[in-house]
Amino acid sequence: MKPKGYLPAEPERLDATFAALADPTRRAILARLASGPASVMELAEPFAMSQPAISKHLKVLERAGMVSRGRDAQRRPCRLEARPLELARDWLEEYRQFWEGRFKKLDALLDEMKAQAKAKVSQGRRRGKP
Repeated sequence: MKPKGYLPAEPERLDATFAALADPTRRAILARLASGPASVMELAEPFAMSQPAISKHLKVLERAGMVSRGRDAQRRPCRLEARPLELARDWLEEYRQFWEGRFKKLDALLDEMKAQAKAKVSQGRRRGKP
């Protein structure tokens, strides 16, 4: 069941974002880029994989729009692009609000049931029942 008012914004972009985020290496690369631009070599350092393997991960992130590459003399630093993450966050927020509303309704129902049970116990005691 989709939340009320659900409209997928840019579904292809959202698919690419979640596909890119599905891999722990790509998430680690994004975490590193959150602290600033880095070269492919710098991004490859903490991983036990080749530079071409890191480049493949970067291409997935680039296709998803999450990473861009610039030119700085001989370097081509990679930079984090936040827009796809914002779209994913906004999409998830719709569901968070949806479920929060459902849980509030459930809490209200449970409170009502507890009050009814307490009232029955009180009525039974007034009538002399244990």
